[in-house]
Amino acid sequence: MDVKIVSPDDAYRLSKFYEANESHLRAWEPTKEKGFHSVKAWKERLQDWCSPRGNAVSVRFISTMPEGGEVAATCSLTNIVRGPFMACHMGYSVDQKYEGKGVMKALCQNVINYAFEELSLNRVMANYMPRNHRSAKLLQSLGFCIEGEVKRYLQINGVWEDHVLTSLLNPGNT
Repeated sequence: MDVKIVSPDDAYRLSKFYEANESHLRAWEPTKEKGFHSVKAWKERLQDWCSPRGNAVSVRFISTMPEGGEVAATCSLTNIVRGPFMACHMGYSVDQKYEGKGVMKALCQNVINYAFEELSLNRVMANYMPRNHRSAKLLQSLGFCIEGEVKRYLQINGVWEDHVLTSLLNPGNT
């Protein structure tokens, strides 16, 4: 697998990834309006996300297949806060055909390393719905610790869902 920070050139690949996995990801994501995953919409979003900024509030990554460059998984660091907090949220999704094959864990580990080594963050937070056993297992395997559970945390697929809050602390910080 190849891991890279997304660029505007990835609009077509991301559009195809989300279109192919729409029903697979629907249970875990907020409802999207029609056309949200069109190539045009992705180009517009990526232009905004990838514009040069000294203190970016998000960084997004993809893992692609060596042959053909198909997107196998995505991972993002969002809500990056600097200053005394030095933290962010991590979100991720994997193509259904690559579930259980280690693709997501490898990508997340790369992204966590980037968060701690390149961004010098102290904390990466990732949250999941209690019924999402795959996410629970993934985050546990990456070393995330459960910090609590919140009621009606995010509206997912039109329903307010409870979430388990987890975090991973930078081992280089004390």
